[in-house]
Parts: sequence; structure tokens; C-alpha cells
Amino acid sequence: MEVAEYVRFDAVGLAELVAGGEVTPAEVEAAARAAARAVGPRINAVVETWDTDDRPAPGSAPLAGVPFLIKDLGVTMAGRRTELGSRLAAGLVAGADSFLMTRFRRAGLVTFGRTATPEMAYSVTTEPVLYGATRNPWDVTRSAGGSSGGAGAAVAAGVVPMAHATDAAGSLRIPAACNGLFGLKPTRGRVSMGPGADEVFNGLAVHGAVSRSVRDSAVLLDLISGPEPGDPYYAAPPSRPYAQEVTRDPGSLRIGVLTQAWGGRRTTAAVADAVARTAALLASLGHRVAEAEVDLGAGWEEFVLANARQWAANLAAQVDELAAGLGRPVDSSTLEPPVLASYHYGRQVTGPQFVAALGMRNRVARSLARSFEAYDVLLTPTLPELPVPLGTFAEGEETLDGHGWLDRVLSRAPFTAVFNVAGTPAMSVPVTADAGTGLPVGMQFAAGHGREDSLFRLAGQLEQASPWSGRTPAVWAGDGEGR
Repeated sequence: MEVAEYVRFDAVGLAELVAGGEVTPAEVEAAARAAARAVGPRINAVVETWDTDDRPAPGSAPLAGVPFLIKDLGVTMAGRRTELGSRLAAGLVAGADSFLMTRFRRAGLVTFGRTATPEMAYSVTTEPVLYGATRNPWDVTRSAGGSSGGAGAAVAAGVVPMAHATDAAGSLRIPAACNGLFGLKPTRGRVSMGPGADEVFNGLAVHGAVSRSVRDSAVLLDLISGPEPGDPYYAAPPSRPYAQEVTRDPGSLRIGVLTQAWGGRRTTAAVADAVARTAALLASLGHRVAEAEVDLGAGWEEFVLANARQWAANLAAQVDELAAGLGRPVDSSTLEPPVLASYHYGRQVTGPQFVAALGMRNRVARSLARSFEAYDVLLTPTLPELPVPLGTFAEGEETLDGHGWLDRVLSRAPFTAVFNVAGTPAMSVPVTADAGTGLPVGMQFAAGHGREDSLFRLAGQLEQASPWSGRTPAVWAGDGEGR
């Protein structure tokens, strides 16, 4: 199988070829590795590949033989390194599969490498000291987003049709937006975080994937969702498989549009225009579209402060555990300036302050839940601006404390984190692109707790009404200057 042929198929399509005997798993994997070699030096998305010896038999699992990549954080694969994009964890090898990794194996996925993440996933751009910056396949001078930036760049560049991603404040949806992909953040509790943790960042973080087609994400979520022994809670199962929802009529939805974010950061003209075009498309499809007023349930400064305390306290505990286990110091030799500053900030957070932050989480969740009584779906831009130039976040980073760093991060990505706090599903859809630069512009759609079904129906409709599969980045596997 040649790379030019390989990149034309999504994961479901590749699995069908394998099951039908038209191509072997080894041939598909060879094409994926060739794609990785072709684009690797230009985008720096895959930090390690390894030999595989567990290729499933064709047709033995829903995604048997499909090449796959896991993020360098959040999921563990026995005998493979998981370094969290950090010098502090360099060389750390996992002793066992996490629950999620077991489900990836059962799905038939052939995992042959890991993708880049910013240090400790503590940014929305992927530019770690450990492995260097990941570059956007649409414009290699720009960010691929974060923290699942390596996953986003690898999928957009054709290395794999979909890849594992995590999302604690937009870390899945932001790379989807920057790289012209589909990405859905599931409801809190939909996918197990175990066995190493009951919840990550007090329920802010979830597992998912970025993909080039809606059906790939739906099929994968069907395969990885559901509780595992010892999970503290879980989302109620859907009434039918998500894969079936993609082709179902969403009906006439009440869609509330929020173009400007709560924090006062203005959405750029290019992105606001994309939102307007998307709203017009939705209206033409029969949806009832109106400007929305959404009460966050907290002032923006309070929201940022509470998240800074919650994030940094969790970070400090994680850093202390790694440092003790690996016998390494916690200083500038092991941590980058923003993470080191956030670590020190986190160690100063008091118990009452942490509990108050959790109280803010509850108020935001309750307030947003009321919004979903008025609207079936909320539409916002995923990001208020086009993908930023590499180095943008590093400007003056050494002067920021943990609160200041998170304020910077959330000011550049003010639309996504609220749905992590609320625990509700949200997706980034590449409905359109910027007319001037050709760069992708992600549209975020959010729904009430447990309503991934509604989102998949809407995404499937949008994929048919405004297809994005024909838009390919300049760095396309096997075609270095585009096609």
C-alpha cells in the first residue's frame, strides 16, 4: 500500500480494507511508518516509534489493523516510555497497560508510537524543551495547538487517521481546530481514567481522539467508553451506538451562538466571520439559530483564579511524586519556567482555597446546565484567533507565576475550559477555513451532560453539508509541498 493511497482512507475505511483481505495489517502499518518518516522532520509530531508484535487478525476486532498513536501522557502502555513531555520524567517506562490502553488493544488498533505534548500538558501549544516544537502541517511557522498538538499534527499530516488525545481545558479540541480535524471531548466519566487514577485534575480531564472523519471518533468512543472496576462514577450509556448517530437526522435544534468569550478577549474578525458563516449554514439546514447570553456562574477573574489553584495544586502533587520516584530535583534543570512557577504556586494553595475552587466548579456546572434548558447546543469558535506563530506563548514567560501563566493560557483559549469545568461534552468541527490564509478554523459545539448523541448527529450533518476531507495541508504525507 502506497502512502498516497493510505492517506485517502479514514480508520473505518482501512479496517474494512483489512477485513476484506484487500490489504494486510503489515502493509497498512508500513504505509503509516512511511508517512511518519516523510513528514516527521517538518512537523515533529511523533516523538518515538517502536516495533509492533501484536497485530490482530483481520476482522477480529472492529478496527483490526488500523495504525494508531498514543499521547505521551495520560495513557500507559506496558514496557513503553511515558515522559509527559518533561525532562523530569525522561526515560520513565510504564509497568502495565492502563484500562484505556487495554481497550485500544481490544479495538484492534496497532499502536506504534507516541505523540508530542507540552510539558505536563500545561499549555495550549506544543513546544516542550524535551523534544522541541511541534509544527502545524498547514503552516510550519505556526502552532499545532496543545496539549494534544502532536496527535493533531500527525493526523492532519496523514501519519494515522486518528490518534489518542486528552482534554482538561481544550487540549483535544484546540489541536483539532488548529489542524483542521474533528475532535469530541466526552462527558466526564464516559471513559475510565484508571487504574492509576480515579479522576484527573478533579474531573477536568477526559480521554478521546482527534480524527479526520466524524465516524472514526464515534466508532472509537463506542469502543473505549464504559466504566471499569473501582471507577468513582460514570456517565450513563447511550441508547444506541454513537456510530449509528452519525447518519441520523439531528432534527431542528435550538442553537445558541456565542461569538465573544466571557473573559473579554475579543474574537478576531477572521474567526468571527467564520462563526457567522457557520450560523448561516446551520440556519439553512433548518436549525433555529440565535445569539445566546450564557451566564458562566462566576466572574472571569474568579474562574481563572479557581482554575489556577486547582490545576497548580494537582500539578505540584504530580511533580513531587515524579521527583521522589525518579530521584531528580525540582528546578530549572528538570522543569520549564511556566511549569516550575506553577509548581511553586501550587504548593502554596491552601486546603480551604482548593475546596473553594471546587465550589466554583459546581456553580459553573449548574449555571451551564440551565443554559441547556434554553438551547440544545451552544456554538462558539473553538479559538478566538487563527493558529498563532510558534513562540507566542513563550514571550515573557519567565516573569509569570502560576496564576499569571494560566491567565495567559485561558485568555488565548477562553471558550473551551468552561465545558471541562462543567463536565459536559463539546466538539470542534472543521466546518470552514479562513479565506485569506487557508488556515482551518474550528467551530465548537457543546451540549448538555451525556448528550454526545446530539453532537454526533449534528457533526455528521455538517460533514455532509460542508465537507472538509478535500482540504489538505501543505505537509501531506507522501506529498511534501501539498497537492
